[in-house]
Amino acid sequence: MEESFDGTYIVENNKMMLRTFSMMFLGLLATALVAIYSYQTGMFLKVDYRVLGIIEIVVVLVFSLLLRKLPPAVVTALFFGYAALNGVTMGVIFALFDIGTIGLAFLSASGLFAGLAMYGYITKKDMTKLGTICSVALIVGLIVSVINLFLGFAMIDIALDWIILAIFAGITIYDIYRMKSNFEFSNIESEKLYVYFAMQLYLDFINIFLRILSIFARRRD
Repeated sequence: MEESFDGTYIVENNKMMLRTFSMMFLGLLATALVAIYSYQTGMFLKVDYRVLGIIEIVVVLVFSLLLRKLPPAVVTALFFGYAALNGVTMGVIFALFDIGTIGLAFLSASGLFAGLAMYGYITKKDMTKLGTICSVALIVGLIVSVINLFLGFAMIDIALDWIILAIFAGITIYDIYRMKSNFEFSNIESEKLYVYFAMQLYLDFINIFLRILSIFARRRD
C-alpha cells in the first residue's frame, strides 16, 4: 500500500511521533528515578532477580499479546510498571560504576540513538529485511549468551557486547521506520499505538545504553 504524504498525514504523523518520544522519555525518567532509589535504599541487594525477571517477562508478554484488547489506561500502566521494575534491577549499575561514567555512557547512547532515529525517519529504503535479520541475530545472540554463562569465556562476552550493540542499532532504525510507516494504516487506536512504539524504543535505548556501559565504562575499584 502506497503511503499518502499530504499535509494532514504529515501533521498527524509528527504529532504521534512527538507523543511516542515523550512517552519514551517519561519511561526512561521513571527507570532512572527508581534505579537511584533502589541503589540508595539498598533495594537492589534484597530483591530476588529471578522472580523480578519472570514478572518483567510476563508484563512484556501481556503488553505485546493483548495490546489490541486492553484499554489504553492499562497499556500505559503496563509500560510504566515495566519501566519501574527495570529501574529496580538497574540500581546495581550505581554500585558498579561511578556517576560520571554512567552519565557519559548515557550521553553517548543518546547521541547514537538520535542518529539512528534520524536515519530511520528520513531513509527511503525498505527496512523490513533489516528488522528480520536483526530479530534472528538477536535470538542467536541471546542463545550464545546463555551458553556462555556456563562456559565463562570473557572474549565471547566482549564480542557479544559489540554484536548486540550493532543488533539494537539496526532494530532502532527498523522500529523508527516501522513507526513512521504504520501510523496511518494500523487498526490499533492511536492512544495505544504510541505507547506500544514508546515501549519498543525504550527497550532499544536501554539495551544500547547498557552495551555502551559494558564496553567502555570502568568499574568502581
